[in-house]
Amino acid sequence: MDNLPNKRTGTVLLNSLGFRGRKFGIFFSALACLTAAGCAAGPDFTRPDPPHAERYNYGGDPKEFSAAGTERQQIIAGSEPVANWWKLFNSSRIDAIVSEGLENNPSLQAAQASLRESQENLRAGSGIFFPQAGATFAETREKSSPASSGSSSVGKLFNLSTLSASVSYVLDIAGGQRRTVEGLAAKVDQQRALGLGTYIMLSGNLVNTSIAIAAYQAQIDELEKLASLEKEQVAIAEKQYKAGIAAYSSVLALQGQLDALEASIPPVEQQLNKAEHLLATLAGRLPSEFQPPKIMLSEIALPDDLPLSLPSDLVRQRPDILAAEAQLHAASAGIGQATAALFPSFTLNAGYGQASLAANNLFDKGNSFWNLGANIAAPIFNGGSLRAKRRAAIAAYDQSFANYRTTVLSAFAEVANTLRALQHDAEVMQKTSGAVDTAGLSLNLLQANYRAGLVNYLQVMAADLQYRQAKISLIQAKALQLQDTAALYVALGGGWKNDAVANKKLSGNP
Repeated sequence: MDNLPNKRTGTVLLNSLGFRGRKFGIFFSALACLTAAGCAAGPDFTRPDPPHAERYNYGGDPKEFSAAGTERQQIIAGSEPVANWWKLFNSSRIDAIVSEGLENNPSLQAAQASLRESQENLRAGSGIFFPQAGATFAETREKSSPASSGSSSVGKLFNLSTLSASVSYVLDIAGGQRRTVEGLAAKVDQQRALGLGTYIMLSGNLVNTSIAIAAYQAQIDELEKLASLEKEQVAIAEKQYKAGIAAYSSVLALQGQLDALEASIPPVEQQLNKAEHLLATLAGRLPSEFQPPKIMLSEIALPDDLPLSLPSDLVRQRPDILAAEAQLHAASAGIGQATAALFPSFTLNAGYGQASLAANNLFDKGNSFWNLGANIAAPIFNGGSLRAKRRAAIAAYDQSFANYRTTVLSAFAEVANTLRALQHDAEVMQKTSGAVDTAGLSLNLLQANYRAGLVNYLQVMAADLQYRQAKISLIQAKALQLQDTAALYVALGGGWKNDAVANKKLSGNP
């Protein structure tokens, strides 16, 4: 990953040219060579090498996740996420809400506008490579003052009509302008990557929020069923107390359990409402105008085959890494700009015009004027500010490179975390699914014994309560497994390379 340009290149070059106020003849000879070679000052940017890693987790990455029942998730090593990966969950409602969000989300629209801005700045900056031409027309009335030239005569009052055109062209010998435009192009790349990151995160948040809504609703349904069972238990206990076969303490204990259970429902409903409002915001709608979709958790499929890009490919897929790389490129170009400022600048100028004391004689042959020349501006003494600016540009590059490495490390850690999360999700699903099966068998057995008169109804309801509680745990585990699956697609870059919609939206066109 070590891709830091040779920070000594510019300094050695300048020292060898004698750019210390001495040996100007050697300096201009070297500058002529620089011009003939057509190169630009500063380091040429090269993309950082990907990390030399073969896996994301220490000791190896998991190959398969065995979930509940026959559910299996298999890792396909070396594969990239597919475009529109959310369709793998086989939910038409999720597909619809993702499409709406990608069309109307203001954050994504802001990213598109920012990309267009950077593209127009690049076009504006590229204009420096063309001659700059302009024209002026002036009509003035003047009074001369001969005293300014030592004459004692009386000044004259006259009209002056002037029409002129000028052309200038900057000879980018040191390459400062080319490095400036290179930096603007890097900013375009950065904004495109940031836009892709917004697109991918938006799709992931839409999917995760939809899953959360389905899970909260399923959890509320089970809690309401539990509350109904608890109410039945309280009613039976009250009858037994009135019949003198149960203590009143039993009634109070069951009533306390019911109150606690009913108190647990409003917080879940609050979370459901917050998720629905978040989904409305992601879709670019006001909560008051958005009807939340009725998504059933049981209708959301768990993708069987999961991609796992090679570590060397991840740095070319993750938008956050690409954005950090583009920032690094811009910082590299900044070194070139600061280095070019140490050299003289050259400009060619030409002008032509007509001037007359009477507008009707403006185009007479004798009223024309023209000029042709070249300007050379060279830094001689500036208190060391130019060299300090170059050192600052190098330090800015060092900062960008450190930020790039941090982004890469965070990206690899995110993929590693998600893989382990899926592994643990599968383990939790196995245990909770087993708990549901066991509670279900126990309930069926007690129901059979109740019909045979071997147990009372309170025992059956207690078993039913355990079964419902196990199902709530399974709902939570299922939702987390689905969300972590979506997180893996996002962590691997979201498949934007093959996504025609993403590439169209982030092309810079309105």
